[in-house]
Amino acid sequence: MGMPFNADEVFEMAEQIERNGGKFYRAAAKKFPAVGELLTMLAEMEDLHEKTFATMRKELSGSEAEPPVFDPDDQAQMYLRVMADGHVFNTRADPVEQLGGKDTPEDVLKMAIGVEKDSIAFYAGLKRSVSQGAGKDKVEAIIKEEISHVAILSRELDALK
Repeated sequence: MGMPFNADEVFEMAEQIERNGGKFYRAAAKKFPAVGELLTMLAEMEDLHEKTFATMRKELSGSEAEPPVFDPDDQAQMYLRVMADGHVFNTRADPVEQLGGKDTPEDVLKMAIGVEKDSIAFYAGLKRSVSQGAGKDKVEAIIKEEISHVAILSRELDALK
């Protein structure tokens, strides 16, 4: 059985993932100038998504923001931060190193599509841990935002072929 998350915790994690995504796309844009404009645009979209999720988090009702268990040492929050940092957009690793020596625009776009798909899967898994009353519909909004990134990246990849 997974750790139960409330909507506040999910949004905190979403904000961190979006911050990490912005860092990833900015670093990749510097390394891959051929697709730098697109990657910079995606970084800016990640910034906007982070702000959107922060706003959504502030608008949660009391029961949605309440932690599901007593956690005086904030271990659940630390766990969420580790998950957000180490899964999906890993800001500790250089985007070029993550490509395993491949350095074409197609490679970076394929990698970005994979990372975006991982974020969708990550949020879909979290959605199962959030009750309807705790904001399951709001988690679905996060997933829709990430799906739009996959579509943008896929269109650009097709255009390069």
